[in-house]
Amino acid sequence: MSQATVIEAKHLDLTFQTADGPVQALKDVTLSIDQGDFVSFIGPSGCGKTTFLRCVAALETPTGGSLTVNGMTPDEARRKRAYGYVFQAAGLYPWRTIAKNIKLPLEIMGFSKAEQEERVARVLDLVDLAGFGGKFPWQLSGGMQQRASIARALAFDADILLMDEPFGALDEIVRDHLNEELLKLWARTGKTIGFVTHSIPEAVYLSTKIVVMSPRPGRITDVIESPLPKERPLDIRDTPEFLEIAHRVREGLRAGHAYD
Repeated sequence: MSQATVIEAKHLDLTFQTADGPVQALKDVTLSIDQGDFVSFIGPSGCGKTTFLRCVAALETPTGGSLTVNGMTPDEARRKRAYGYVFQAAGLYPWRTIAKNIKLPLEIMGFSKAEQEERVARVLDLVDLAGFGGKFPWQLSGGMQQRASIARALAFDADILLMDEPFGALDEIVRDHLNEELLKLWARTGKTIGFVTHSIPEAVYLSTKIVVMSPRPGRITDVIESPLPKERPLDIRDTPEFLEIAHRVREGLRAGHAYD
């Protein structure tokens, strides 16, 4: 059974006007993301990975081509709350408890108090933070803060989760743990995830599809459909299949640099 396409970009361009003249951030990007896909975007700094995610989230406006989210413009999708967005930094308000940080978008959207409580309890449980709702951000480790940030993005139950290098600042052991947790969360919720990373092992471990991008102007040099099973213990990273995909990603990154 073919899955519905939730994000579709066709010949997408984005040029920023700057004081030093125009800068082309994205060039001729064509990509389909289907329902339930876990898609990682990988490439060198400044290659347009985050810019593409921001276009999907209606935080940037493309200057050419077309982009739809659930068949709507990104702006319409934003108004219909089609996605949650997780930034590089957890971005939690230090004066609000974890539960109150998660409640913030629900308060703004006018959910009833009872509904807020029910949703907060559910997402804290999903990210393995049950019992931590009354704590303040400074009382949590970096990894726990990032999980709270994911819980906040999940609270209004959007079908799409956009994640911009959420684990980039964390040490490797914490990052490995959160990668495992994120895969479990994805399996439980069936969300469609767009994930930006600089890490080849992270991209290969998490994704059903890996989008390799070139330096600016950001183009797609390869789209790799992962043959790995959905169930992925961490030691899958030592298997020949995993190493073969990682090698292809590395080659794609090299090929992208060859344009310079």
